[in-house]
Amino acid sequence: MSSSKTTPTTPAPKRRNLAIGASVVAAALLLGWFSYSATKPEDPAVSGSDKVADVSRPGQAEQEQNDTYAGLAELARRDAKDPLAQGPADAPVVLIEYADFKCGFCGKFARDTEPALVEKYVEEGKLRIEWRNFPIFGDESEAAARGAWAAGQQGRFWEFHAAAYEDGAKEKGFGDARLKALAQEAGVKDVDRFVRDAASDAARKAVTRDQEEAYGLGATSTPSFLINGRPIAGAQPAETFTQAIDEALAAAEDAK
Repeated sequence: MSSSKTTPTTPAPKRRNLAIGASVVAAALLLGWFSYSATKPEDPAVSGSDKVADVSRPGQAEQEQNDTYAGLAELARRDAKDPLAQGPADAPVVLIEYADFKCGFCGKFARDTEPALVEKYVEEGKLRIEWRNFPIFGDESEAAARGAWAAGQQGRFWEFHAAAYEDGAKEKGFGDARLKALAQEAGVKDVDRFVRDAASDAARKAVTRDQEEAYGLGATSTPSFLINGRPIAGAQPAETFTQAIDEALAAAEDAK
């Protein structure tokens, strides 16, 4: 059975722990569980909505899980000027996506699921989506991540994102000429600046920051997500995301 996530075939770079206390350890366990759940044989008795974490367990276990989610929710940057995010900075729910442009399942999510989430939640001010570059497939993954960041410096990140995830786009690779073509397709006005920005130390640092955040959480595959701190691994069915977002919205309303 095909997986709904992609794992790297090259060794992962050296990982550094993320300084958010015990939530990191819990997150690594949760993401590991989700990674297993995303690829284990399908149980016909289990519906797609059951693939998210069970938050109905009573008592201490439920409280510990909720505390973990609350800690991980603090990873949302909520920077109104972040060009790699869409939706209001004060939206009640934040979806953080850790993804690679060479990842086929990331492309599936971008094409098949994300547009509906944008229409249903982002455009209504209920959801913010924050992108994290998580290149795990070698040099071209890294180059594409830096290119995406560079496109963002000219306000064209999401257009670059759409072009890079078009059906069949990843098969064309992400060499220098291809990245320039994607930038032009995305409407980047100054392509020479795009090339300079993509090769800059600032691009390198920005991508490394995102990458180390993902590794610090225990993520080893793409795509991986946090929805108000709640982990989801793989390009799960749309219903998995809408259920998690609706539950996060309800929890945010109850917390008022």
